[in-house]
Amino acid sequence: MADQDGHPDLEEFDLSKILHALADENRRSVIVQLAEQPEDTEQFCSVFGMPWAQSTRTHHFKVLRTAGLVWQRDVGNGRMTRLRREDLEKAFPGLLDQIVASDRKRSAFRRTSSTG
Repeated sequence: MADQDGHPDLEEFDLSKILHALADENRRSVIVQLAEQPEDTEQFCSVFGMPWAQSTRTHHFKVLRTAGLVWQRDVGNGRMTRLRREDLEKAFPGLLDQIVASDRKRSAFRRTSSTG
């Protein structure tokens, strides 16, 4: 059962919720940024450089949290976010690696397209 902040248990991971959360390019960017950090790295929600108002940022991080992609905890008047790397790998082996690889390919394509 999900905890009071909406973090689902590993057994509750639902691929359709995860894919919905990742369908948004900005949310996917947050996951990729976290995946490229050392394991257990926590960052404040505000450091991801997203062009969102506070209420929109809250919504997007809630989507990521309730899908099971991130853990969040309150620190002062902010929230720290950490990727649920180990849980994702247990539930859907290789999915996170594919997300990061796909993002790198897309970024490389954009760079070559803009210079060509």
